[in-house]
Amino acid sequence: MSFESAYLLDLARTFRQYKRLGDGALAQVSDENLHTLVDPGANSIAIVMKHVAGNLRSRFTDFLISDGEKPGRNRDGEFEMPATMSRDELLASWNEGFAIALAAIEALRPEDLDRTIYIRREAFLVVEALNRSVSHTAYHVGQIVYLAKHFAGPHWTTLSIPKGQSGQATGAYKSRIG
Repeated sequence: MSFESAYLLDLARTFRQYKRLGDGALAQVSDENLHTLVDPGANSIAIVMKHVAGNLRSRFTDFLISDGEKPGRNRDGEFEMPATMSRDELLASWNEGFAIALAAIEALRPEDLDRTIYIRREAFLVVEALNRSVSHTAYHVGQIVYLAKHFAGPHWTTLSIPKGQSGQATGAYKSRIG
């Protein structure tokens, strides 16, 4: 397998992993806390979800053929929540954004990676735009996880290796490869 093919497979896997991480965190948040602000200048989980969905939709719709900042996108509006969106509405938008991104990524061929695309009329190699997007998504999923863990408090179920159990995880890994 070529490096480029492996990169594309890994990128899709990484997006799926961040989606699972976000979904696992969201499942532990009450509907009320989806919209809770920890301070007046903060973003709620709902706002971060709305922004990630809008970003993914804009960047990956017609990925290779149109500017990644679509004319109909209202980025500033993604950071406003004039009316409370339901969990179902938020999840529908969130899921749609990830579905669009994954479909676009899975349609890429290795030779597409050194093509030029545009985001806000700025040129990027496809590989640069993909790295930028996965980094942006990871940043915001981390915010969602952090807020969800805060709201869940002692009821939080870890989405990773629990504290104090790294040795057991490493041992299980070593026995699988050993």
